[in-house]
Amino acid sequence: MATKGNTELNKGIPLLQDAFVIIVKTEWNAHIIDRLEEGCVKVLTESGVKSKTVVVPGAFEIPFAVKMLHANSSQTADAFIALGTVIKGDTPHFDYVCKGITDGVMQLNVSLDVPTIFGVLTVNTEQQAEERIGGIHGHKGEEAATTAIKMIALKRSIQ
Repeated sequence: MATKGNTELNKGIPLLQDAFVIIVKTEWNAHIIDRLEEGCVKVLTESGVKSKTVVVPGAFEIPFAVKMLHANSSQTADAFIALGTVIKGDTPHFDYVCKGITDGVMQLNVSLDVPTIFGVLTVNTEQQAEERIGGIHGHKGEEAATTAIKMIALKRSIQ
């Protein structure tokens, strides 16, 4: 069952003037992804976090891009945010892509020294995606940015 968004998540967002986040977003469902990105950038900017966006063809390609950016980016990222939308169709393609991106992001989180935030919508319909970009289920782009900020702060507090 879907929740109405995590309103508690927005409490206590630290200001991180020196943090840098790379957003990796897909080309697919651009009208949804662009709104996820807008919410993400809004929260990052409000918290003093600089960001850059990199575009990949689809959700399956996000983990590869994050891995390569982590190894080769001219500016070291404090976190990555994966943004995508996978909408269920009539074939099992949905299941394979959702499992691939989920497993890929999890693998990044246990192998890299910076967090990768899962901001990928996996929905049955486009309407469900709309409900998650400022509708009744909150704004998942904003939530992804908030999570990134909190994870950066957590990492810094541990180091």
